[in-house]
Amino acid sequence: MPRRNRHTSLPDRSPRIDLYDYVKLPEPKPRGRPIADDLSDWRVVDDWPDDVPVTPEEVDVFERWFGDFLDEMFGPDFGRE
Repeated sequence: MPRRNRHTSLPDRSPRIDLYDYVKLPEPKPRGRPIADDLSDWRVVDDWPDDVPVTPEEVDVFERWFGDFLDEMFGPDFGRE
């Protein structure tokens, strides 16, 4: 009984897909100094509530990471009663 060749494949009947146009590359960035923004039409919007809830754990994190800096700016007794 003759053996079938393992490398023989069936014809590909799937539709052809063009894969060369699947991504748009960004435009190259201009060289040199960037153009300054015109700040005359910028607005600052404050949409925070009047009272922002803060947990004691969050206060502990700030005191741990920024305590030395805050003590240097405001003094070691600032905020302590």
